[in-house]
Amino acid sequence: MAGHSKWANIQHRKGAQDKKRANLFTKLAREITVAAKMGDADPEMNPRLRLAISAARKMSMPNDNIKRALAKATATGEGSDYYEIRYEGYAPGAVAVMIETLTDNRNRTAAEVRAIFNKLNGNMGETGSVAFSFNRVGLILYKKDVAEDDAIFETALEAGASDVESTDDVHIISTEPNDLHAVASVLEKKFGEPEKAELSWEPTNTVAVDENKSEQLEKFLDAMEDLDDVQRVYTNAE
Repeated sequence: MAGHSKWANIQHRKGAQDKKRANLFTKLAREITVAAKMGDADPEMNPRLRLAISAARKMSMPNDNIKRALAKATATGEGSDYYEIRYEGYAPGAVAVMIETLTDNRNRTAAEVRAIFNKLNGNMGETGSVAFSFNRVGLILYKKDVAEDDAIFETALEAGASDVESTDDVHIISTEPNDLHAVASVLEKKFGEPEKAELSWEPTNTVAVDENKSEQLEKFLDAMEDLDDVQRVYTNAE
């Protein structure tokens, strides 16, 4: 019986991982489609699309999936019209949360997001209710072994970055939102593709979460990120 239980558990975990992988590919494909629809279908002429494709490749998304996502954006009558909608509120532990979505059905997405807030001890707010706790920034990440700290620091600042932090594992380059693509292009020419280059919401202050609330917070965030229409979730949890 123990062997059977272990096998069942392994199968369950694999199923959950496969589901998350499929869910991730769906989100990545949606971002590619939207980026291509909003700008040029040529990645070299569309910085947002280039970053979206780069992120997909970093996650080992098959080329066929990328091609299909691009085809949806360019084929007449194909694909859906997606809307970028942000939701805000508080998660368990009085943690501020910002949720970015891409949706073809505003009512469905609003209902699904609200249901998780209600079911998992959150408090959904109006637009702007927690935005004051975050700054919009461009974020670029490189692995530590790509270059020496000084080389990354000097190149990034000369390219227009606003801040550079090097830890034991990574180099973190921050930019103004409008400077992200320009700075990322300069760094890419010298150091290769970054691990990540995207617009992000960085908290201006953080909230410590006690042990009693941490499990509730984790369940809340997992459930929110599992929604098909949710692209990214940001918090100010410490």
